[in-house]
Amino acid sequence: MELYIAALKGVIEQSGIIALSAGNLTMLLVSFILLYLAIAKDFEPLLLLPIAFGCLLVNLPLSGIVDPGGFLYFVKFGIDHELYPIIIFMGIGALTDFGPLLANLITFLLGAAAQLGVFVAVIGAMMMGFTIQQAAGIGIIGGADGPTAIYLCAKLARDILPAVAVAAYSYMSLVPLIQPPVIKLLTTKADRAIKMEQLRPVSRTERILFPIISTIACGLILPPAVPLIGMLMFGNLLRECGCTERLSQAAQNEVLNATTIFLGISVGATMMADTFLRMETIKIIVLGLIAFIFSTAGGVIFGQVMKICTKGRVNPIIGAAGVSAVPMAARVCQKVVQKEFPGSYILMHAMGPNVAGVIGTAVAAGAMLTLLTK
Repeated sequence: MELYIAALKGVIEQSGIIALSAGNLTMLLVSFILLYLAIAKDFEPLLLLPIAFGCLLVNLPLSGIVDPGGFLYFVKFGIDHELYPIIIFMGIGALTDFGPLLANLITFLLGAAAQLGVFVAVIGAMMMGFTIQQAAGIGIIGGADGPTAIYLCAKLARDILPAVAVAAYSYMSLVPLIQPPVIKLLTTKADRAIKMEQLRPVSRTERILFPIISTIACGLILPPAVPLIGMLMFGNLLRECGCTERLSQAAQNEVLNATTIFLGISVGATMMADTFLRMETIKIIVLGLIAFIFSTAGGVIFGQVMKICTKGRVNPIIGAAGVSAVPMAARVCQKVVQKEFPGSYILMHAMGPNVAGVIGTAVAAGAMLTLLTK
């Protein structure tokens, strides 16, 4: 009997229930909220769901899943060494059609203008007491590019990576809610009514040369951006060259999907109570929203400049698509216009700055790495 009682006592003492802390309970609640948003509200479910479940796993005490030798200890290798974001960029490149950008190269400028929020948030973060490295990681949320945000934080400010990742993907999913009010505030009904000319056809030669030339130019001007831009363009070359269809399909599907799962769980595995439940997390979420709003505004304002310079041939709304949320931001622009003018079609025009935004955010990250890496 004494042996039975001793065994039962040992089981109870080693159970996770006894070891649960208030912080663990709070983080489990956070994971439930993220699971609800992913499943019930369809908020970036492909990444938010793995992040939420990773958060749930690491906040079950005494499991050892993230300790040396545990499953997530090895899975996190891809985050610790910045592998997953780079592989995801290859998949994004294989999925992306740069044709609308090549057909109207001036929309590159809209992608650049939509990085305004990145630098506004950097300044705001420094004013709130964050280091310049942390501020850079927070600012990149404004580009609405989760993999780039994770990559930059892993390089410069690993301690804020969980909060930045959750904020980045949350705001990416909220593009249809955040952008329309900003767009309508900065445009008139006459602006939104502007119809744009059909884009010119883009040759196969242009499509093949673009990723090669872009990689070389990036490598010579901003070497730290090569891992992101280089793999983005490599994936796009697989798509456009016409002789690697099987590799292109693998990059778009199996490789991208598997990496997305491991990236999400790894990010969730960093969301332990002692690192996530801090006042800095709330500041990061607020700064991320500010960054995203200013990025949208920057694109639309520059769109107004282009409208004036082209004597009314550019619909300024397409500037809002300059953030990296592809193709969601372009679709939002189309919906805003179509709601008032059902016959108007600007989706393909908006895709130009949208894919330019992917490059712009990666270049901004590369510039920060160049300036801040010791």
